[in-house]
Amino acid sequence: MEGLLDGPFWIALLVLFLGAMVRGQATYWLARVVTEQALAHTHPVQGWRASVHDWLQGEGPQRGRAAIEKWGLVMIPLCYLTVGFQTLVIAAAGMLRIRWPLFTLVQIPGAVAWGLLYATIGFAMWGAALAAIAGSPLALAGLLAILLVVVVTMVLAHRRKQDRPTDV
Repeated sequence: MEGLLDGPFWIALLVLFLGAMVRGQATYWLARVVTEQALAHTHPVQGWRASVHDWLQGEGPQRGRAAIEKWGLVMIPLCYLTVGFQTLVIAAAGMLRIRWPLFTLVQIPGAVAWGLLYATIGFAMWGAALAAIAGSPLALAGLLAILLVVVVTMVLAHRRKQDRPTDV
């Protein structure tokens, strides 16, 4: 245990914890402010404001909201153990206007758990994956092909969305 307290593990854990806290707070406040202002007073049709507005009114945040309403505040720390659902629950907390001190308090155990997961298992998995890819030119080519397909798909989807006529 002594060696564990000495080195980069604690630095990694602290950095990951702080990153989780900052990301959670940013998501909470963005959802809270945008919900109060944009959803209540406007309906932007272009740009990032329209994207955020549409996302907040979409199915994802509503699933996060339903989870908080059904299971309570315990969903906030638990959402840190998920991929994707985390943003939905935290945004829903902002949309529901959960008091900021209470949100922050229940966020802490989740951010600690998230930091622990990534400082231990997460980094080990990334290291193993990178080592496997680095040792195999075929694996590297496969990864680059997958990345290319994802980027092209995203660009085409964005273009299709922009080309759609808007209902005014």
